[in-house]
Amino acid sequence: MKEKFLQWPVNRAWWFLCLTMLVVILASIGNKDLYFRGDYKIFFDEGNPQLLAFEKLENSFAKTDTMAIVVAPKDNNIFTESTLQLIREMTDRAWQTPFASRVDSIANYQHTTAEDDDLVVEDLVPDYYPLTEQRLAYVRNIALNEPRLTGLIISPAADVTMINITLQLSDGDQTNEVYEVTEFGRQLMAEMKTAYPNVDFYMTGAVALDRAFAEAAMEDGNTLIPMMFVAILILLTIMLRSWRFVFATLLVIAASITTTMGLLGWIDHYLTNGTVNVPTVVMTLAVADCVHVIVSYISIRREGKAHKPAIIESLSMNFMALLITSVTTAFGFLMMNASASPVLRELGTLTAIGVMIAFLLSVTLLPALLTLLPERKGSSNAQQAPNKAMLTLADLVIRYHKMILPTGIVVIILSAVMLLQNQVNDEPFEYFDKNSSYRTAIDFIDEKLSGSTNISIGIDSGEESGINDPAFLRTLDTFTLWLNQQPEIDHVASLSDTFKRLNKNMHGDDAAYYKLPDNKELAAQYLLLYEMSLPYGLDLNNELNIDKSAVKMSLTLANLGSKELVEFEQRVYQWFQDNAPQYQVIASSPSLMFAHVGENNMGSMLKTLPITLIVISTLLVFALRSPRLGVLSLIPNIAPAVLGFGLWALISGEINLGLSVVVSMTMGIVVDDAVHFLTKYRYARLRGDNVEAGIRYAFSTVGWALWVTTVVLVVGFSILASSDFRINGDMGMLSALVIFIALMVDFTILPAALLIFDRKPYRRKTDGLPKSVVSHTIKGLNP
Repeated sequence: MKEKFLQWPVNRAWWFLCLTMLVVILASIGNKDLYFRGDYKIFFDEGNPQLLAFEKLENSFAKTDTMAIVVAPKDNNIFTESTLQLIREMTDRAWQTPFASRVDSIANYQHTTAEDDDLVVEDLVPDYYPLTEQRLAYVRNIALNEPRLTGLIISPAADVTMINITLQLSDGDQTNEVYEVTEFGRQLMAEMKTAYPNVDFYMTGAVALDRAFAEAAMEDGNTLIPMMFVAILILLTIMLRSWRFVFATLLVIAASITTTMGLLGWIDHYLTNGTVNVPTVVMTLAVADCVHVIVSYISIRREGKAHKPAIIESLSMNFMALLITSVTTAFGFLMMNASASPVLRELGTLTAIGVMIAFLLSVTLLPALLTLLPERKGSSNAQQAPNKAMLTLADLVIRYHKMILPTGIVVIILSAVMLLQNQVNDEPFEYFDKNSSYRTAIDFIDEKLSGSTNISIGIDSGEESGINDPAFLRTLDTFTLWLNQQPEIDHVASLSDTFKRLNKNMHGDDAAYYKLPDNKELAAQYLLLYEMSLPYGLDLNNELNIDKSAVKMSLTLANLGSKELVEFEQRVYQWFQDNAPQYQVIASSPSLMFAHVGENNMGSMLKTLPITLIVISTLLVFALRSPRLGVLSLIPNIAPAVLGFGLWALISGEINLGLSVVVSMTMGIVVDDAVHFLTKYRYARLRGDNVEAGIRYAFSTVGWALWVTTVVLVVGFSILASSDFRINGDMGMLSALVIFIALMVDFTILPAALLIFDRKPYRRKTDGLPKSVVSHTIKGLNP
């Protein structure tokens, strides 16, 4: 049945070509409905605990989506007439930002003073006061001594300030809104730069991060991935030396990718930072599938077989190995459904589908194309030199196998020890190249003002107006003091500071009264008076809920990795458990959400990896029909990842969200190399060859194909490694390492292991049969 199926694409080439292309075209129509969604919420499940906590905070208080514009005068002094005029003008214009609900700056900071028995609340830099030297000194003194401003809105050195714009974005897809907001911000900065050339401007905030993520992913999709594609085609042309082989491979790659992505469009889904990498993975497996079929075909033609029978025999030789590789690769990617992030689950599922599509096209469309495309004459000797080199390599491995195996085992053990030195530590701000506009802004702010990591903490008193209770305020103040002592903290915005300032104001601005009110009624009166004096858009909804039962604190921290951020969160919860267990506390923010999903994702990947390897090895036992070979296949399937991640500990030592998928991404090529080598080796053993002859046969029949596949993919992933987006860059670099190491293991450690552990003669199932039947049976056993 298999032989008959494999003959159809050759004997009915035009029919298969038209049918497969019709299916590809119909599936590819879905590509027109694809769109990119880059907001951070797509990384989290609807039931994600940190996302639910974040949404609860946003429902109780104002939203925290922001865009911030940093103002940095070149004279390093904010408190000049020109710069304050700029800030005042920019603050007014910032209210015109799409979806803006609040604008905060030193210009419109609501400064409070006492005037007789009245509380006066006004802008710190109102337009009705001329900016005289005296006024400038007054504003400077107030701003630099106000806890609400210093370290958040203005730097302690008074050389940098920030205009913070709070946005009311929709709860669903925010991609278009993010684009609209950031375009407005960029235009505003450009206009202000023209009017004030001696001032530099930078953009940051949650929406700026979303825009940076989207632009980085799309830039790689538009530049590096096409470059990777072109590089692969050039290398295939050089190594295969035939335009028709390259054209056929190109068509299979393109059909596999467009079909896979088209299916995503048909279900009306969107592209994400994860799924934009699907074409890269599908391309790697499509290249590997095509190269094996083509190189085997060339080898068979060199032996004198006719064109069509050579194609059919090549398919017969490689079908089982291609199927095993594709199924195991798809299974590895499906195991990504254990990930904590929907983006990675979608990546795994879509890639698994794409891998199987590439396999189907490589055994249908590819042979049909090889049949129909004109054959170049006089090319039968093209592979003689590479095969000779492969046999020389086989002889060297056979000669030195007793030294290769123990050396390889020692290196693997040392790599396993080094592997443990890697740490899961996502630092989203470091995903971007230092020369990118977003990273430049983040680094500048981190140096001059504060970190860009934020955490919101909601504290519920448990009763209406409970925030006015002196006991609650004392707890809040004690907690604020504790926070300010933590090394990670750059700034704390706490309502306790507001109450202290109001109490001082209501006592004639006497500094001795800069303390909390001593009774609930007085605190409530101060707060009511202050709220009634605040202008529209600058109320306390970002700090108080409606019934005044809870407050929200806003923390600004240094730019931490995921591990440090989660540890800090745990210390916060522990503080309340030890000091104020009666209050309900929620801590959350996008930064904290990413930290948790990064930690959880790697944990889930590590849990599923053993299952994946066990299942794949079990499949190989049945596919190779040999428990011994199935066990030995663990060496080339596990060693590349161990060696690669061990080497990564020396290169970087940090595992980010992108690297957590490298094992699944490279599993297909790793298994592909091992399966093709072992199936050819097994075929030789079944026909009566000894171990040495079986290894030589494997090298001579599949060695060149493995070399071509590896070189092509290593170069392709090395191009991806040059990405300015660290997730893709690190992923490309480590993938290239693992793929290259996989070939080295298959060419050295695996044959050395076979020479030692597989010396027992194979029992041929054809003993006693006529020679003609033996020949036919052995051919049927050939994968």
